[in-house]
Amino acid sequence: MGGCCSCHVSFVGKVHDVECECNHNNDDGACEHGGARVMLKGSSTFVSMYSQKGSKGVNQDALTVWQDFTGKKDMIFCGVFDGHGPLGHKLSQCIRDNLPAKLSASIKQSQEKAMKHYDANATNGGSHSDDYVEDNQNMSFPSWEGTFMRCFSEIDEKFAKNIDTDGFRGGSTAVTVIKQGDQLIIGNVGDSRAVLCRRAPDNRLIPVQLTVDLTPDIPREALRIINCGGRIFATEEDPSVNRVWMPKGDCPGLAMARAFGNFCLKDYGVTSIPDVSYRKLTKQDEFVVLASDGIWDMLSNSEVINIVASAPKRSMAAKLLVNHAVRAWRYKHGFKVDDCSAICLFLKD
Repeated sequence: MGGCCSCHVSFVGKVHDVECECNHNNDDGACEHGGARVMLKGSSTFVSMYSQKGSKGVNQDALTVWQDFTGKKDMIFCGVFDGHGPLGHKLSQCIRDNLPAKLSASIKQSQEKAMKHYDANATNGGSHSDDYVEDNQNMSFPSWEGTFMRCFSEIDEKFAKNIDTDGFRGGSTAVTVIKQGDQLIIGNVGDSRAVLCRRAPDNRLIPVQLTVDLTPDIPREALRIINCGGRIFATEEDPSVNRVWMPKGDCPGLAMARAFGNFCLKDYGVTSIPDVSYRKLTKQDEFVVLASDGIWDMLSNSEVINIVASAPKRSMAAKLLVNHAVRAWRYKHGFKVDDCSAICLFLKD
C-alpha cells in the first residue's frame, strides 16, 4: 500500500510465521487444506485473481481463494490483504496463510455444536423439519459475526506476541468474503473494498458497495480513536488524507482506523475487530470484486464492475482490471504506482 503509513523506519526485527499447513510449491500457487483447494494466483471456473507490484519495493499485497471451504462444495472463501509500513508484506502474507484456516476450523466447530443441539432436541421429542437442519448447517448471522470477530482478534494477538518493537508500525488490511449457497458473509478491516455487481431489469450494471472504507474520516471511527487518546490530522505534504497518530510524536501516521498489526496504535483506538455484514444473493447478482486500495484510489465502483464485465474471458477479468488501474496511476502520477490486486468472484455458471 502506498502512502498508508507516513513513517518509514528501518527495522531489524522479523515476523515469526505462524505455522501453516499449506505448502504452495505448485506453479499455480495451489494446494489442499482440510478438503479445500487453496489458490494464491490464477483462475478457476468461478474466480479470477491477479496482483501487480507498484513502484515501491516489494509487493505488499497478498491474495487467497479457498474453494470447497471447510470441505463443503458450495462454499468459497476470498481474501485480499494489503500490507503497509515495515514488515507489511510479511504481515499480509501471514494473514493470508492463517486467517482462512482459523475461520474454517471455527466454522466447523460452530456447525457441529448446532447439529448436536438439533440432535438433542430431536431426542427429547422436539419436531424439526429438514429445512431447520439446513439452516443450522448455514449458521445464523450472530454466529458468523462472532466467528469473524474472534478469529480476527486471535490472529492479531498471535502476531503481537511474535513481533519485536521494530515491526510495531507495520500492518495490513483484510477484506474477506465467504459465499455459501445464496449467502454472502463479509468481514472487513481497513480500506480495501468489496463491491457487488447487480444487473438491472434494463440490463444496466449497478455497483453495490459491500464494505465501508474504515478510515479516520468516519465519525464513529474518529470518536473511538480520540476517546482512546489518539490524534487525527493530515500532513502538509498530503492534506487530503487524515491519519492516526500517537498522543506524542509524529508517528506513525496511519491512514486507516482498523488494521492488523500497527501495535503502536492499538492502545489509541486502532483495532483489528472486523466490520461484519451479511447479504442474501439474488438472480440479479453477477459477481463480487475484492481489491486493495490501489484499485479503488484510481477507479470508481462503476468503472470497476464495467471493466470486469467487459473481459472476454472470466480468467482475464482480474488482470484486465489491474492493468486499467495501473494505467490510471501512470497517467495521473507518472512513475508513482501503488500495488494493485483484485479477486473477481463470479456468482453464476
